[in-house]
Amino acid sequence: MFTETTSLGLDVHARSIVAAAIDGVTGEMIERRFPNDPLAICEFAAELSKVHGPLRVIYEAGPTGFELARTLQDAGFRVLVAAPSKLLRPVGDRVKTDRRDAQLLARLDRAGDIVEVRIPTRSEESARDLVRARDDARRDLMASRHRLGKLLLRHGYAFPGKTTWGPTHDAWLREIRRDALPAHGAGSVAAFDDGYDAVQHALARRDRLGTSILELAEDSEFTEITHRLACLRGISTLTGFALAVEIGDWDRFTGSTIAAYLGLVPSEYSSGQSRVQGGITRTGNSHARRLLIVSAWQHKPGYLPGPTIRKRWQQVPATIAERADLGNRRLHHRWDVLTKHRKRHTVANTAIARELAGWCWSLATMEA
Repeated sequence: MFTETTSLGLDVHARSIVAAAIDGVTGEMIERRFPNDPLAICEFAAELSKVHGPLRVIYEAGPTGFELARTLQDAGFRVLVAAPSKLLRPVGDRVKTDRRDAQLLARLDRAGDIVEVRIPTRSEESARDLVRARDDARRDLMASRHRLGKLLLRHGYAFPGKTTWGPTHDAWLREIRRDALPAHGAGSVAAFDDGYDAVQHALARRDRLGTSILELAEDSEFTEITHRLACLRGISTLTGFALAVEIGDWDRFTGSTIAAYLGLVPSEYSSGQSRVQGGITRTGNSHARRLLIVSAWQHKPGYLPGPTIRKRWQQVPATIAERADLGNRRLHHRWDVLTKHRKRHTVANTAIARELAGWCWSLATMEA
């Protein structure tokens, strides 16, 4: 004996929502159009459940976020947020409307073909907003620095030192602005001033957001996992916190599936006797993937635990610290093996990042 479920597909936009429900018993299609008002959707879902039985709501993940899903869950409804890239759309279908999209979601749910994404908690989404805001500031800082450097290069000024954007480089910039740039005209001076101000503003933004992240990392629900991940080489507190909030629930993965989720496994096209592998799939969470790629480079130099990482080991149980030390040694050894096999550094680093993801999962889920 089983209970038929009514599937309610929602095509959600910023100002409107189109709903299409399929009764699991009669096959009847019920369609409505609403403004983007979660309470109106809850009322409609309640009316449907009274007439057509238990209800399941489905909509695509997108820029409107997860507030609609949370509201429906709070009202007691089962909600699936579908992964857009996994939706099975008919190849020959050349008509796309909001109504047909809502119907497609309801039909796919009836067939059991919805691949759902995890709905983060509000605290996870809040921390994720902070982490991504800092990443935006980092990108803006990099772009501002490039624009300023290229402006000077067009006028023939290249920094003679090795390390840029430190105190020595800043003094050189000020000297060029004072002594050399005025000869190129007022427009160039104004452009330099604007570019320099943009660099300083982006730097202040990045540092301010970094401070907020460090404060949250020391007193939040993500503190324990952050401390565990920071026991690995190349993962600072900022990186560990970012990985913790981007992944969220680590228990939904295994040591092998987390790399596939992050898009760090090779793509493949095999047919018959042929097997062709390409570059990594680059699917899933791009923010976490970038962090792991950057961290993997730190495992290339010789491994000798220093005072910083030993201090981090003191913040976690001894079993976690031992596991992290084993991971650090293993990852450096893998770098040596791949280098001896003359693998390109970018390919080798991606392989290390793939294994690093597994070690992060191991530390995050390990019982102390």
